[in-house]
Amino acid sequence: MPYVITEKCLGEVYAQCVDVCPVNCIHPGQYKGQAFMIIDPEECTECTSCYSACPIGAIVEGVDKDPEYAKINAELAPSFKNNPPVATRPANDPPHRPENKLVN
Repeated sequence: MPYVITEKCLGEVYAQCVDVCPVNCIHPGQYKGQAFMIIDPEECTECTSCYSACPIGAIVEGVDKDPEYAKINAELAPSFKNNPPVATRPANDPPHRPENKLVN
């Protein structure tokens, strides 16, 4: 099952996941008026690289771990695919949202 970027990424976008993805299946865009990243389920090879790279734990291992955001990732993938890449944010930069915590 493809990995899924969850609500924790909304407004955060560290983008370390993009740097480590071997198949370039992670794309940026705007969702709910905030920066967000998605994993295209059609392209994800389930390599685990993105999962361990996210400093706030915003990626889960499979659609069954967050079905709501799995659907959102799949629905947004076509419109996010052609967006320009985003700059990587330092992994030690404190999260913007107080409920998010650095995990790495």
